[in-house]
Amino acid sequence: MRFQDAAKDARAIVYAGVQADPAVDRMARLLADSTHGQRVLARAVMNGETTDPADWRTMFPTLFADVADPAHLERSEAVLAAALDIAGRGEQVRSQFRGAIVEALTDRLLGRRVPPATVHRERRILFDGVRAEIHPYDVTVELTERAEAYDCKWGARGINDEVLLQLDSARSNAEAEEARVLAALVIFDARRSCRVRLAGLRPWPGVRLVALEGLDALGRAKAATPAARPARPGAP
Repeated sequence: MRFQDAAKDARAIVYAGVQADPAVDRMARLLADSTHGQRVLARAVMNGETTDPADWRTMFPTLFADVADPAHLERSEAVLAAALDIAGRGEQVRSQFRGAIVEALTDRLLGRRVPPATVHRERRILFDGVRAEIHPYDVTVELTERAEAYDCKWGARGINDEVLLQLDSARSNAEAEEARVLAALVIFDARRSCRVRLAGLRPWPGVRLVALEGLDALGRAKAATPAARPARPGAP
């Protein structure tokens, strides 16, 4: 098993510019230390329904109340401002930025659990005797004893059988070489939405799920929960 940078085609070059935009890093830094409520706020704002900050302060009153912790209020305001910056960029640009933010956030959180130098972006995983996939994994952790491969999506609608197959292939091909790869989806969306989406797809026992409620688990020893047996639609 070995790793290779993604091909520098036109799409990759354009997307690299998005990934390098300071707004992406600023949003990822804020979200890495945000509460679940602040992350829900960021998701709602970046969906672009309204760009009036007063609307969002009304819809999320507990985040902007006069609380005893000034740092909490300050972070809520910073998250709102950064998210409004993304929301105001137009639908096509906003879509690219949101995906890049989820990747940058995943990278940052993983760097709390493993040496940051072992976390990489846009990498392919190659195996002897196996045709190489063109598809690069959004974020990888490349340790001597094991690897981790993550695909990152803004919403549950980004989950499909092709994405799950590519992740599971990394895990199964590694097993054939007596190596270890943890394969997981990181979805910046509610766990329930992800489970409903997964319920319509075939089970992939080797692929794990990290939903919005569990993002902080990326920085802890147990990085994800199994996505193999999705819950019934509507189940918690």
